[in-house]
Amino acid sequence: MTFLSTIIAFVAALGLLIVFHEFGHFLVARWCGVKVLRFSIGFGQPLLRKRWGKDQTEWVIAAFPLGGYVKMLDEREGSVAPEELSRSFNRKPVARRFAIVAAGPIANFLLAIVLYWLLFILGVTTMKPVVGTAVPATAAAFAGFERGDTITRIDNEPVATWQDARWLLLSHAVERSPAVAVETVDASGLTTLRKMDLSGVSADDLDGDFLKKIGLTTFQPAVKPVISSVAPDSSGSRAGLLTGDEILTVNGSKIALWEDLVEKIRTSPGTRLMLEVRRAGQVMGVEVIPDTVSEGGKKIGKIGIGPQIDHDELEKLLVEVSYPAGTAIVKAIGKTWETSVFTLKMLGKMVVGEVSWKNVSGPITIADYAGKSAQMGLSPYLGFLALISISLGVLNLLPIPVLDGGHLMYYVIEILRGRPLSPEAIETGQRVGMMLLFALMAFAIYNDISRFIPS
Repeated sequence: MTFLSTIIAFVAALGLLIVFHEFGHFLVARWCGVKVLRFSIGFGQPLLRKRWGKDQTEWVIAAFPLGGYVKMLDEREGSVAPEELSRSFNRKPVARRFAIVAAGPIANFLLAIVLYWLLFILGVTTMKPVVGTAVPATAAAFAGFERGDTITRIDNEPVATWQDARWLLLSHAVERSPAVAVETVDASGLTTLRKMDLSGVSADDLDGDFLKKIGLTTFQPAVKPVISSVAPDSSGSRAGLLTGDEILTVNGSKIALWEDLVEKIRTSPGTRLMLEVRRAGQVMGVEVIPDTVSEGGKKIGKIGIGPQIDHDELEKLLVEVSYPAGTAIVKAIGKTWETSVFTLKMLGKMVVGEVSWKNVSGPITIADYAGKSAQMGLSPYLGFLALISISLGVLNLLPIPVLDGGHLMYYVIEILRGRPLSPEAIETGQRVGMMLLFALMAFAIYNDISRFIPS
């Protein structure tokens, strides 16, 4: 995925989410009889602007794209003509102001439902939850998982894909569940109920490759160490490796399977390796130094080669999951609700220190995920958009001044007191909220930089 295509995928995602969020505010404001002065995508200097509609609302695309706003007629922000006082936001009953502000996050949740609905209708071809060799001394190993087991249910919830399994197990891991019931079926059809103890999962374990940290690996068919492709300008290409080469040994150690070769290379970044290679019936030595790359905050080695895959065996590990329209909408609503609740739980546990703050992602990581999901196809990109839309909705509902949730908090206080807070109290809250928001953004960007430049 090129840098340009990653930026395009990120901008498209950001634009869609911001437009839906602000359009929620705009529509409900109009329904409540409030005049909208400006609809802006982005902040700062306007790049494009056009007045349109009976109220001559100004539609703007601004220079700084991380957000947007809807500016409404309001006596607190400028003089209002007497004939338009009834259309001023501050003159509306608190219930209507509450509805206008809440409409933005609600629009994000509705967008997520629509995206998940499309995703469930289109269907997703993905990996069956077939378990590889359990990592020793982990929750999966202690539960007795065997290579080739297929996970069918987790705590009575049906599991069709690895995504299902990861989501359910992550939900239990956040709660530190001591006995998660996992039903598996082996190759002979024998059903086994296993108990996984996730009470020992640490805050750092929830970051990165969570399944591997609890000992679950994806089943891989036995693949011989025969090269089917060599990436241009890779260390493998520079060393002279060719398609069809069979790797026999690395530094004298016998290589039986492709995964043995991968393990040797990944654990040897920048280290000189001597390969024994069979080419056209002849055995020869090839010296290669794996390139050093960063992955998950660690430095690993890569030489840019790919294996010969038995596609018939791989097909057996794939499953296509799709639903009729009626079932899809029910599942989409359920998925949006579950993800929203889970996001809130994660935020709460971050506040009390039970989950690492390293899980907070900023614009760099989001852009990276946007590019990778777009490269994988329409369905992964729709899933990414739905997840980010939910995150945006939840974030905006937090009771932090300057966010929608902060304004809703003011209105709840107004309802309870029978009168609004003083302008001074609101201004102080806005300043505190702005500082909190900038601190959160700075922390998220720091996490982004740490992920891509671990040192």
